[in-house]
Amino acid sequence: MKALLKEIESCTVCSSFFLHNPRPVVKAGADAKVLIIGQAPGRKVHETGVPWDDPSGRNLRKWLGVSEDTFYDENKFALVPMGFCFPGTGKSGDLPPRPECAPLWHPRLMSSFNSVKLTLLVGQYAQRYYLPKEIKTTLTETVRTYKDCIPSYFPLPHPSPRNNMWMKRNPWFQEQLVPELKHIVKRIL
Repeated sequence: MKALLKEIESCTVCSSFFLHNPRPVVKAGADAKVLIIGQAPGRKVHETGVPWDDPSGRNLRKWLGVSEDTFYDENKFALVPMGFCFPGTGKSGDLPPRPECAPLWHPRLMSSFNSVKLTLLVGQYAQRYYLPKEIKTTLTETVRTYKDCIPSYFPLPHPSPRNNMWMKRNPWFQEQLVPELKHIVKRIL
């Protein structure tokens, strides 16, 4: 795993698409119990090199009911994005993850895990890639029918503060789904 992570961290496959230097961000251990597959690092994560080191990460940790120390324990959580580098900013936020990353790195990463009991698919890019048959018309429908995907996968919306309106329109998420997610994560850890 360590050699693979070093290889990923030195990747420059997409460098011609960026206006900045690539900086792949990933944190994983072979014995992680929970795998979190997100979109791509944001600007702050690109700068710090620490996955989920931003308001989205704080929200995600609240949803999981875990401390920062637990979240960054490689024997408990693996933090893998669909696109390993910050893709840049577009008109309405960050650009989508580069499509080259997941097919290039995910198969090797997935085969390096020994103990993953649950994979959280954060956002529609991860859900489309890993749930091609289960994906619904909207992210809301996919997340609402999360029980169809567990115990292997658990689809989630992106925890970005930009999704606060989605949270308000979907109170069932905080009332029903988040407590179940916390319970499952606590049991696995």
